[in-house]
Order: sequence, then C-alpha cells, then structure tokens
Amino acid sequence: MIMIKRIYEPPSKSDGKRILVDRLWPRGIKKVEARIDEWLKDIAPSNELRKWYSHDPAKWLAFREKFRKELANKKDIIERLRKEASRGRVTLLFSSKNTEINNAVALKEIIEQRE
Repeated sequence: MIMIKRIYEPPSKSDGKRILVDRLWPRGIKKVEARIDEWLKDIAPSNELRKWYSHDPAKWLAFREKFRKELANKKDIIERLRKEASRGRVTLLFSSKNTEINNAVALKEIIEQRE
C-alpha cells in the first residue's frame, strides 16, 4: 500500500517505510527528526521540470505527463517501489504545501499503474 504525506506532519508507526521523494531537503526539518528510511532524490522531478512547474495548478496536467516521461528511464526504481508496497505500507514524503497536486501524488499514480 502506498500513502503520501507531507514531511512536516509528525512521523507515525502506521507510515511504514518512509521515503522522501523530493530532490531538495525540506526547509526547517532536521534529518534526525524526519525519521526517513530513504531519500530518493533520483525519483524526484529534474531541476528544470521542478522550476518550470513551480506548483502552478494550471500546469498540473502537463507536469504529470512530463514527469511520467522523465520516469520512463527509471523503471527499475518504480518496480522496486511497487514490490516494497506489495510487502507493506510505503509512505512517500514530500514538502509541497499543496497536498493534492505535487510530485508525490504523480509518483503514487505512476507506481500504482500497471503498464
């Protein structure tokens, strides 16, 4: 099972494996307090895509498509996340203020989609 959660929310035992999926470390969070199990910078949107998107809701659909294309070269990581989620709960952590349209939401959709 895959969940998503802002890294600014308190960690919980029910989170399962906590994976940060942002390229940049979140502001104001100490690494020890974040209690992450893994930081997957390589699964995050490229700097170019992240800057272009800039959390603009009008660009959400295009962002998802561009992000999907970037992840086409990272199928091994996607498959590993699928396997981990099949064995137990995985929580994808993100720092965006927008909880409905962000890279973790898009990544969750991609992981859960079977091609």
